[in-house]
Amino acid sequence: MASAEGPPLQRAGALIDVMDALPREMRSRGHDVSVALPLYREIRTNTAFEEKETGITVDIAVGDKSYVAEYLEGRSANGVQLFLLRCDEFFDRPGIYGERGQQYEDNAARFIFFCKAVLELARRLTPQVQILHVHDWAAALVPVFVRAHGLPFKTVLTIHRLGEQGSFWGLDFRLTNLPERFFTLHGVEFFGRLNFLKGGILYADKITTVSEHYRRAILTPAGGHGLDGVLRENAHRVTAILHGADYARWNPISDRLLPANYDMRKLQGKQICRDALLEEMKLASSPRGPVWGMVTRVVEEKGFEILVPLLDRLLWDNVRLLILGEGDPAYETALAVTARKFPSKFAYQKDYDEKLAHLIEAGMDISLIPSRFEPSGLNAMYNLKYGALPVALATGGIQQIIEDYDPVTDEGYGFLCYDYSTEAFWDAIKRACGLFNDRKLWTKLMKRAMARDFSWDASAQRYEELYGELVHPKDVAA
Repeated sequence: MASAEGPPLQRAGALIDVMDALPREMRSRGHDVSVALPLYREIRTNTAFEEKETGITVDIAVGDKSYVAEYLEGRSANGVQLFLLRCDEFFDRPGIYGERGQQYEDNAARFIFFCKAVLELARRLTPQVQILHVHDWAAALVPVFVRAHGLPFKTVLTIHRLGEQGSFWGLDFRLTNLPERFFTLHGVEFFGRLNFLKGGILYADKITTVSEHYRRAILTPAGGHGLDGVLRENAHRVTAILHGADYARWNPISDRLLPANYDMRKLQGKQICRDALLEEMKLASSPRGPVWGMVTRVVEEKGFEILVPLLDRLLWDNVRLLILGEGDPAYETALAVTARKFPSKFAYQKDYDEKLAHLIEAGMDISLIPSRFEPSGLNAMYNLKYGALPVALATGGIQQIIEDYDPVTDEGYGFLCYDYSTEAFWDAIKRACGLFNDRKLWTKLMKRAMARDFSWDASAQRYEELYGELVHPKDVAA
């Protein structure tokens, strides 16, 4: 598997969670699995992670220049084999894709190098690699290079975030060293630009995305981010596999980062976690009102354009709010300003902290998910397991995970809104607030939410079947 993000990076993000859980699940099913990702500065300075030299170095051509790829090896916390691709000129930087909201100007060269280095690694591994499973735009040129050079690998592309496509100036195509025939309407060219993700869609043997609702959405003009036409033409190769929750890491009954553990039968530990969270973030512990929380990327697609305008309204009420995550500097500034305005009610922390992330999950009563796009909804799965009822926009995987509470039928356990607007989301927030003080009902909804099971078993089986179709295609004559 190849991805620009994955363990041992420590930050919020569904892609990192998937790159932790899916390889582990496939390994537990008896498959040889390894993960390739760039050796970023953040990984090199992580004292808890140990890597060793493999002795393999390869010269990689990127346009007219040549760069040395050095391969290091390590193990994830789950025991999965990791290969870290080192090229300090490209990856010894503070960020992954950029800094302070600005993308690195040479991202095309950086990830063309990465895709080529992944292939050079795959060619040298024994036993021979059968499948290259790449994730999102940064690794999406791998299937293109496989096809161009006639390499003996089957390829799978998983689209987690279609909105981020790896779109660069057309002149950057020369950095691929591919024949000119690949820079056409039927190749990696898209309106005169080089588009990594389009290339992956066209040349991968199989394409997956992370929920059935998201699969349907990306085939429409509204959700396709311009690539809906390309995806519709290749819809026969697009499969939806709802990703699972990593309950090995995110489960309140076994979570070692919490001050107290709990489950749906013994909820006392959640109150202890709530008190510890408020104390940790120096927020007022009384009077008792709902604690709201988010562990997320602070970017527009996560709904901050409709959330920020209503923060004052929310915080004038008897609530506490905690947000953990980094992203767009404008939204980071808005959150920091609001935190200074309501110092006893709202805490915002930009830098990701694993222990705090788990404490927020366990200590909050209600989670906020205003995302315009939420392909897989992994955060919602974690919220439910920790007994935090979500207020969410009904989009993507959310619709497969959260059932809106209906007081007439007494079914459901969350609060959905169906219009992407500040007022619609505010109405959903008010519904949640109105029920919170009915402690008996709220406890019943919490237990109902915590009983939901989104483990990786079914998802891993679907991937195993998909891999099997590629390695052992059915006899057409039969």
